[in-house]
Amino acid sequence: MADRGPKRPTVSVPDDWPAHPDLTLALNGMGGFDWDLDSGLMHMDPPALEVFDMPPAEYDNRPETLGCRVPPTESARLDAVVAAALKDGSHSYGAYFRIRLRDGGLRWTHTQGSIRRDESGRPRRIIGVVRDASDEYTQAAERVAVDEERRRHTSVVERTTAALAHARTVRDVIAVLADEQGLSRLGAENVILGLVEAGRIRLVSEGKAGSFVPDHELTRVGDEFPMSEVVRTLTPRYLRSRAEFARDYPDLWPAIEPLDVGSAAYLPLIAQGRPIGVIGLFYRRESEFRDQERNVLVALGSSIAQSLARAMLYDQEHDLAAGLQQAMLPRRIPGVPDAQVAVRYRSARLGRDIGGDWYDVIPLPNGRVAAVVGDVQGHDTQAAALMGQLRIVLRAYAAEGHAPATVMARASAFLNELDTDRFATCVYVDADLSTGAARFVRAGHIDPLLRHSEGICRRLPVAGGLPLGISSEFKRLDYPVTTIHLAAGDTLVLCTDGLVEQPGADLDDGLRQLAREVREGPQDVQQLAERLCESAAERSGEDDMALLLLRRLGAPEHDIAGRFRQHIAPADPQGLSAARHMIRAAVRAWGARERSEEIELVADELITNALLHTDGEAVVNIRMPHSVQRRLRLEVEDNSSSLPRRREPGEAGVSGRGLLLVDRLADVWGVEPRGGGKCVWCEFNCP
Repeated sequence: MADRGPKRPTVSVPDDWPAHPDLTLALNGMGGFDWDLDSGLMHMDPPALEVFDMPPAEYDNRPETLGCRVPPTESARLDAVVAAALKDGSHSYGAYFRIRLRDGGLRWTHTQGSIRRDESGRPRRIIGVVRDASDEYTQAAERVAVDEERRRHTSVVERTTAALAHARTVRDVIAVLADEQGLSRLGAENVILGLVEAGRIRLVSEGKAGSFVPDHELTRVGDEFPMSEVVRTLTPRYLRSRAEFARDYPDLWPAIEPLDVGSAAYLPLIAQGRPIGVIGLFYRRESEFRDQERNVLVALGSSIAQSLARAMLYDQEHDLAAGLQQAMLPRRIPGVPDAQVAVRYRSARLGRDIGGDWYDVIPLPNGRVAAVVGDVQGHDTQAAALMGQLRIVLRAYAAEGHAPATVMARASAFLNELDTDRFATCVYVDADLSTGAARFVRAGHIDPLLRHSEGICRRLPVAGGLPLGISSEFKRLDYPVTTIHLAAGDTLVLCTDGLVEQPGADLDDGLRQLAREVREGPQDVQQLAERLCESAAERSGEDDMALLLLRRLGAPEHDIAGRFRQHIAPADPQGLSAARHMIRAAVRAWGARERSEEIELVADELITNALLHTDGEAVVNIRMPHSVQRRLRLEVEDNSSSLPRRREPGEAGVSGRGLLLVDRLADVWGVEPRGGGKCVWCEFNCP
């Protein structure tokens, strides 16, 4: 668009005062018109024709003649404004429109008209002025450009500050600033970041690949480099052109010259009155860095400095917390004969990335081994400190040879004596790997899992008590013991809820998902542990996690599809219920679903008889062999040598009727002496 205004008339200073209105209008680039609406003629004075860039000789007092100067779109818009004013009874109107000059350029013009009406309100004449408005348009455009530039600069600070609000570590800050999205926000070609450490500046981010300046990863504050200069002076340094770069920093220029850099801004990062770093912003274009842009860059540097200071403090606290966590966990896991052990710990994503989860493996007298996984409430250094104390105390009680229930009760009493409002959950197992007998105690913790050598993975419903600390507070220190048989090749999975919890999901669903992952995972416990941790990392859980895998070694009995063994103490209804549940789950997992109810009913009868008629515990064994004719074998052992006797319905009394049920449901059954006791067994054909 042409920016040419009308020629101002050359006149001498008038003698009369005040000046005539025509002279006033002419001197200010304005002209008048008088439009007779009845005749359609429009008189325009010479200054008005000057605005339209039309010679007086070419104008015939007809508005249509001006059509060659007004583009069609502008003419239609102006006609609509005038028509609306005439129709709605207005006494005046005003409008901006463009005219086309004789050289083809466009000029913004403004017209103001006063509508003269008769007594009836009918419009008769329009008397008005027209003036060159190109200067107004230019100034308005400049104001819009300035406002747009101000909004753009403000947006840079706001968007960068918003992105930095989510950065917790120095690495996060670097990611916000130096990735493609960060460079786009900053409008820069590249960004470098250095941290001040003991009189030196360590470059922690060199930005885009290929932009690294060799031998400048570590520079002294006293060196003659722009980063060093802004740290010394605490003042930004702006390099407006490549020539200025080469002139002021000749030692650095050979490394900068090959890069696509036209200008640069180095900003000191100041927090609590001291420099903690420096950021360099590189631009492809040359820039004058006017006052407004410099103010924006200073504000941007302040925002980055605050985020960086917060991130550095977080990293220091994280390093301290991580060191404390590692000090509290066992430095090494002892070798366990006849077993493979794998342990893992993953820190939390909230708080200070530290928690109260722990694991431990404890050698016990007589060749046994204990494994424990626990979780102290909270995600802070206090939780980690309590965890360390509790782990050491529990390890000491176990090493003294106490029974599992006693170990748990004493650990609970110890936690209560610490006078803390924290509690802890825990699962503890005492395993004799030579025989496979494993005794479990659970204090408010999630159930462990057991994967059999043939691949079946099931949840072990271990009887439980109150969490540690709470049980002592309520004087309920009796922890039930659940005994399970670990066959050769079986893998025990102990973990904290951080491995299975998912936001918005039920804990049981998480345990079922974990069981599937264990079942489908590799046999090697180290590989399986890695697989489970990778899977947990993909979920959005924000709790810490401890994991312990223990696999009993030895050649598995390949002719056995599955094996189940459990000890049931007298007067333990929970143990009996757990046995029923596991029998049902095992039988169905082995493909004997059609006879599961019969097997469960017979097992319940034999277990009940053993508990009622003997003074000791009952031991339940179930085996499913691999063979053409699959026959499940159920055995119930007790310490009584008295053999059971089957009675017929007609005999007096009710005792002994259970064996009649066993005889009717089982395909074959019998009784065998076993040392000081006996074993009642039965078999079921499971096609």
